[in-house]
Amino acid sequence: MKFISEASTSVKIQKMKERVRWRHSSITARNIDQTSMVLDNGKQDNPDFSFMVIGDSGTKPYPGFHPQRKVAEMMLPHQEECSFVLHTGDVIYVVGSQEYYPQNFIEPYREFIQGGENFRNIPYNRITFNQTPILPVLGNHDYYDVPLMSRLVAGSTKLLRQFFRYRDIEIGWHGSEQGNAFAQAFIDCLDNIRSPQMLAEHLDTHYTAKTDAGFCLRYEPGIFTRVPNRYYTFRYGGIDFFALDSDTFNMPSPIPSTRQGDEKRRQLSKQRHDIEAEEIQILDDITKLNPENSDHAQQLDELNAKLNQIDEVKIDIEKQLTSSSRSNLIDWEQLDWLKKRLIESWHSDEVRGRIIFFHHPPYVTEATKWHQAQTLAVRHRLREVFDAVARTLGSQNSERPIVDLILNGHAHCLEHLRTTNTGHADSNINCIVSGGSGHRPRRQRKEGNELMEKFMTPTGIDNRKVAESYLFAGRNGHNEMRRLPYTFVRIDVKAGNPPKFTARPFVAEWYQDKWSNITLEPFEF
Repeated sequence: MKFISEASTSVKIQKMKERVRWRHSSITARNIDQTSMVLDNGKQDNPDFSFMVIGDSGTKPYPGFHPQRKVAEMMLPHQEECSFVLHTGDVIYVVGSQEYYPQNFIEPYREFIQGGENFRNIPYNRITFNQTPILPVLGNHDYYDVPLMSRLVAGSTKLLRQFFRYRDIEIGWHGSEQGNAFAQAFIDCLDNIRSPQMLAEHLDTHYTAKTDAGFCLRYEPGIFTRVPNRYYTFRYGGIDFFALDSDTFNMPSPIPSTRQGDEKRRQLSKQRHDIEAEEIQILDDITKLNPENSDHAQQLDELNAKLNQIDEVKIDIEKQLTSSSRSNLIDWEQLDWLKKRLIESWHSDEVRGRIIFFHHPPYVTEATKWHQAQTLAVRHRLREVFDAVARTLGSQNSERPIVDLILNGHAHCLEHLRTTNTGHADSNINCIVSGGSGHRPRRQRKEGNELMEKFMTPTGIDNRKVAESYLFAGRNGHNEMRRLPYTFVRIDVKAGNPPKFTARPFVAEWYQDKWSNITLEPFEF
């Protein structure tokens, strides 16, 4: 049975536009830029500031075991010193359902939410953050939905749930409704305002900040904490931040209708058949284990982790097999916006650095993600944007990369990488993957910490090193020696142009049925 479905790129884009009333006459008449905001906390001009980064967090607790809450508790001592928290996506597992927001987001992060001491009384669509707001981007799970038959199984009786007990089914009666739950929780959904007069009052109240692009949303911690769109930019301490929706530019390129393309389809189909056979074997092994037995419980966790990885591989294979010139819509509108705004950022004397954050990492060595077609698709789309920006800037950025830092999730780990000289404008960029804040950590690949990529050149194929990993915190060990590190990172930004960054990784590790808090060595760039 297929438990998860995903809307097409065009549907995702259209639904999100409808929710924010994209370029409605009341908005254009006021010269409002729906892709910008001002984070107005009274400290936004201070060049020395800090922020935290989390991701892939939104999973349920178990008795005596709540990784997401442990990470949140480790974050609390940094709350006053940090201006905000960036969330790299997958806010709610498994399908971004509204019914899991209270348990999987509001409760664990209650100290970051106004009225959080009474977290049980906060509706998922009435969240207001306090002085350290959480700024999320959409992850793939925040867009997933549930076919009708899966709803009947996952959302009905306990007996049916027990029949499917090999899964931690966090599905229920709702999916994300094509990203609607996320939008209602975090985005300023103007389509909820039916009256033209009330819409005008709302715009005149909350879209009063001014940038070079016009008026924009004023994001005020403790008062009004909704972002303007699924992708947007804001400036803080002289750093331009760009939040992206990578779910609409991660589709693999279509497999060509050639002999080589036919062979690739055959290989993918065989790979899908093989992993489905492996999945059946794992499910059979699981039925022989008793979760009440501590030894069996550890084996069950390992097997469930393998099932999660198989799911990821199957989804990636499906994306490749179903990709076509018709279905393979790329969100060029968003990518063109990013190109334009990066160029404008480089032309501004007020800006001293640039950070982009989105869900799917272009560079990662986590075992299930490093070679996925989606990973390569995002890398290539981003590279095209950076190359176009570099061509426009000419020698203006010759001594610096296009952006200072790329932040991602999706891979369930904490990792620091740096791109090499790729021969393109994505060279020499620091990348931090912060996707280990709650859901099952994953292992690093066995192939090592250097990422290679094949490039076509006039003389043939050039197999080139494109990135190197310098830090990886993920699942390691087996059975009683298994270590599960759950992570976040604090980033300190210093005054100066170019700015200096210090990343401070923090780990809540589950080992031999005990929690340990670990502070890893900071690194600068």
